[in-house]
Amino acid sequence: MTPRTGHGIVLITIILITLISCEQTSTQVAAPPPSTGETPQGVIVCMGDSLTAGYRVDEREAFPALLAERLRADDYHYEVINAGVSGETSSGALARLDWMLTLAPDIVILETGANDGLRAVDPALTRRNIEAIVTRLKAEGIVVVLAGMQMVRNLGPAFTEAFKAIYPEIAETHDLILIPFMLEGVAGRARLNQSDGIHPTAEGYRIVTANLYPYVRQAIVLHQER
Repeated sequence: MTPRTGHGIVLITIILITLISCEQTSTQVAAPPPSTGETPQGVIVCMGDSLTAGYRVDEREAFPALLAERLRADDYHYEVINAGVSGETSSGALARLDWMLTLAPDIVILETGANDGLRAVDPALTRRNIEAIVTRLKAEGIVVVLAGMQMVRNLGPAFTEAFKAIYPEIAETHDLILIPFMLEGVAGRARLNQSDGIHPTAEGYRIVTANLYPYVRQAIVLHQER
């Protein structure tokens, strides 16, 4: 996840590796939004790490809940499930894929790999894991929205460029809907992030939701055409 300036990048990286890598992993899924009495048109599962789970913000302030709220306001009656797991790597996401599929998603917003980058995992392994997840989801007839991520620059230009390339290349190969950078307009902006410099505040999550929303609407169109 690439801040817009170089100030404090090394410190941020140390904090991130300490905080994110040591967060407790949980497979608890957030409760779906209250029923409105409408028959759901489908299920959207947000599968990711702490950025999806909503680290240290109220559940209602994380992007899955905000997304559900905005969809309802626009008369889309989709159940949105927060299946984020703090501290998870792409290997962990792949390992719990069977469990996630029990949620019967029609659309999956896949946000994974940031913790791989922070742990300097070989980008080739991250790519294989994400491709394995995507291949399985597509085989199940699920519409996939892939959230692109970026990495701090002090890991070296070769690593950061290889990491950044994972997402557009997978999206092109597998014909996925790609969010170029989920944290666009949020990363590197102190007022939109918590004290660790990486997890969005409630205000930051509103921008993240706005970033996601056009791509989710595109996924809904694809789902409804099937």
